[in-house]
Amino acid sequence: MTLYEHEPIHADAVPAGYKRTEVGIIPVDWNLYTFGEIFNFLSTANNSRDHLSDSGDIAYIHYGDIHTLWDYKVDFEHAEVPFISKSKISHAALLKEGDLILVDASEDEIGIGKSIEVVNLGDRLAVAGLHTILLRPYNSIIQRIFSRYIQEISVIKMSFRKITTGLKVFGLSKKPLKDVYIPIPPIPEQHAIAEALSDVDALIDALDALIAKKRDIKIATMQQLLTGKTRLLGFRDEWQQIRLGDIMQIDPENLSSNTPLDYTFNYISLEQVDLGHLLGYSEEVFKTAPSRARRKLRYGDILMSTVRPNLMAHLLFKDQISNAVCSTGFTVLRANYSINNTFIYYQLFSFSINEQINKKLLGSNYPSLNIRDIKKLEVSLPSLEEQHAIASILSDMDAEIAALEQERAKTVDLKQGMMQQLLTGRIRLI
Repeated sequence: MTLYEHEPIHADAVPAGYKRTEVGIIPVDWNLYTFGEIFNFLSTANNSRDHLSDSGDIAYIHYGDIHTLWDYKVDFEHAEVPFISKSKISHAALLKEGDLILVDASEDEIGIGKSIEVVNLGDRLAVAGLHTILLRPYNSIIQRIFSRYIQEISVIKMSFRKITTGLKVFGLSKKPLKDVYIPIPPIPEQHAIAEALSDVDALIDALDALIAKKRDIKIATMQQLLTGKTRLLGFRDEWQQIRLGDIMQIDPENLSSNTPLDYTFNYISLEQVDLGHLLGYSEEVFKTAPSRARRKLRYGDILMSTVRPNLMAHLLFKDQISNAVCSTGFTVLRANYSINNTFIYYQLFSFSINEQINKKLLGSNYPSLNIRDIKKLEVSLPSLEEQHAIASILSDMDAEIAALEQERAKTVDLKQGMMQQLLTGRIRLI
């Protein structure tokens, strides 16, 4: 196999070895075929989620799971697929190995046309469900694994956007889809492209498995170290049960009414924090007096969500964020000098804390905590030295997981670049 990259393509030029077509410039040995020329469009089921269960006669591919759980393929040997009773299915074709299942509905344009290939089906019975289009190649024009990546071809994405209908929920129908062109390389090149991309997918899958394993180890370690069930070498002092309100400042340094109306700050909302990770923040300017008591933050503060604690969003500032405030959906916890704030941060993820919170929320139609509730939460507290030691171990584990996540992100970016080049013929594998 050799790698060939042509010169940059200009709008008014066609490089040697390429040709101009209805979908733009492609290699001369590539051909255009429509979805209708390559795939049979088969019938699907139309059952909603409430018809599904953990067991049943037939595996059921729900369009929501394609959006959220699977990328490019559904591997029946590993995927957790819901089931449906055979009596509730009528006129739906049974899936076959290599089928392509495409979603025809999405809340955003990006999700329209997302598809997965059926892999390792074996002798299982399965159907594609509501808001899906089932595609089965009926000739040898397209190679199996290559087909799972055609959704990433830029001209196909543009075609999907052109034929998509709807404003709040976007839809894709079969009739216009059948006329969408697909630029298809020769079979040997399809094999080469599919092999290159599936190798990167295998690396991403391996990283996902390793990250999941490291997270499980961390959770088990937290359960042992944060409860005192396992003690670190050299520590024997008794632990105390103590309330957060006795060791933490709760919501300190609120912005006052004297704050200028044009005060500029970095604003952190609930949506920008996920399981301890800061996803970003926005720069905003006060339009009105800060009567909502936004919390002014400093290094080491812990953010604890209060309006949706069932989705606990905690954040420990590992890095200095200057001039930052958070939304009123958070309570700010600031540790006293004799407390390791990182240790308290990890305690907020413990089974004990979540059990206490669930009891306080029992019977509530709108789950939320107030400051009084938070002050009464009890944590197990060892000596400051043992707090430091436990926090250090858990922080090191977090750093290892973060490094793996960063490696995964780089691999995903690499794959995106490869697809942009290989699926357009910009780089040839010949």
